[in-house]
Amino acid sequence: MSYQSEVLPTGDANNTNNNRTAFDRFLAAVEWLGNLLPHPITLFALFAVGIVVISGIASWAGLSVVDPRPEGVAGRAADGMIHVVNLFTGEGLRMIVTNLVSNFTDFAPLGTVLVALMGVSIAEHSGLLSALVRALVMKASRNTVTLIVVFAGILSNTASELGYVVVIPLAAMIFHSLGRHPLAGLAAAFAGVSGGYSANLLLGTVDPLLSGITETAARMIDPVYVVGPEANWYFMSISVFLITFVGTWVTNKIIEPRLGKYNESEAAVDLSDDKMEEVTDLEKRGLKLAGLALLAVMAVMALTIVPEWGVLRHPETGAVSGSPFLKGIVAMILVFFAIPGFVYGKTVGTVKNDRDVIDCMSKSMSTMGMYIVLVFFAAQFVAFFGMTNLGTIFAVLGAEFLQNIGLTGPLLFIVFILMCGFVNLMIGSASAQWAVTAPIFVPMLMLVGYAPEVIQAAYRIGDSVTNIITPMMSYFGLIVAFASRYKKDLGIGTLISMMLPYSMFFVIGWSVLFFVWVFVLGLPVGPGSATFYSAG
Repeated sequence: MSYQSEVLPTGDANNTNNNRTAFDRFLAAVEWLGNLLPHPITLFALFAVGIVVISGIASWAGLSVVDPRPEGVAGRAADGMIHVVNLFTGEGLRMIVTNLVSNFTDFAPLGTVLVALMGVSIAEHSGLLSALVRALVMKASRNTVTLIVVFAGILSNTASELGYVVVIPLAAMIFHSLGRHPLAGLAAAFAGVSGGYSANLLLGTVDPLLSGITETAARMIDPVYVVGPEANWYFMSISVFLITFVGTWVTNKIIEPRLGKYNESEAAVDLSDDKMEEVTDLEKRGLKLAGLALLAVMAVMALTIVPEWGVLRHPETGAVSGSPFLKGIVAMILVFFAIPGFVYGKTVGTVKNDRDVIDCMSKSMSTMGMYIVLVFFAAQFVAFFGMTNLGTIFAVLGAEFLQNIGLTGPLLFIVFILMCGFVNLMIGSASAQWAVTAPIFVPMLMLVGYAPEVIQAAYRIGDSVTNIITPMMSYFGLIVAFASRYKKDLGIGTLISMMLPYSMFFVIGWSVLFFVWVFVLGLPVGPGSATFYSAG
């Protein structure tokens, strides 16, 4: 494109070098701080032990607060106070031992993520998702390919790690085949997949994961509060279009001109065979039949919820809100991906019988060992935090502090989003960070007057926008490897500086959208989701 030749490539201008050097110093500090932290599993184990010790110290010090909940609410003490429950005693040890297994098995995100993943894994390992991504981008014209890449990256979040391992390298190949800088394609896809991690038109595995953690935290204040996987669906759906537009604009106006024209000599490997495979006729037929299967699945689902007589509407009120359909959305995700995936695999020959289906599900489950171990220790930490009442006490004290300084309005969420983005630089896992912070901030902001669903939506903005600039993100090393294919001397600072504009514009645009959506238009962030919470 003509504008590319008018701009010096990265590193060719002194001011660019100075800016990158300054950013490298910042990145080095972040890496140093991050490397001081132990493995996330070890971190949660230490947190759990720390909670036990802290409960003993706090109980000895007589820490307590006035319970803000009305009289008669379940769990409210007769004296109207919230006291620390000491786990550093014989009775506390008995509570820990007898609840260790149930803390793990009852941890809401565990079952929901594993069940949803079984359906997604069929669509992934049958080849459906890969073929769909290739069909989307190969059909796009040169002028719209950036938009399609960012959009496809966002939608790939429904299928967990698919975007990282499939969409991002494919995007670099697509841009290279079109004569554009491959790193611009990689950046656009990375921005969609990771920077827009929480945005999606469909519910994915992250939705039940986060909502389960939020629900657990909310029940520190309201023991019967329910947060469904669909809690942020409206807001995250509209966010897709914002992230697509901003990601496309940043790529076309900032990243690609800054990179300049690609020099093949910069590649670390021979790119002569680096060609994008067209979708074959058989794959096209598989996609068509999978599409028909998907329409059939959606039609059946619609019959259970759209008509007034729908069997999955609320049995007492007949409403969609709180219905078995929404409560069982994880089962819907499983079917939504499993049936089209099976039809596609049967058509193209990747799935021939029930054993192949089982193999598809087993492949994904075999990669979840680390996650299951992490959940065990995270569940203990969350459970101990709730058992000791420390989370509730900190929430009450924090809410009182916010009220005393007058920071209880919409500005509070801007500060909260920025804080979540900063913490994400150190703890790159969305679930790990939320498992740590939700027990503190969800009860705290509930007591200020905001509903858990809105709090979770704000958290997801902060968590997403800095994914692309933190080495702590689990797939960051993989992205560096992909990028190094096209630029042999690429350093982490180069990648970070390339992604930083996305992060900056995402956090500004997404925060503005949140403020307008929630506080100006007064719209709910999801079906049946409240904006404000009242303990009464």
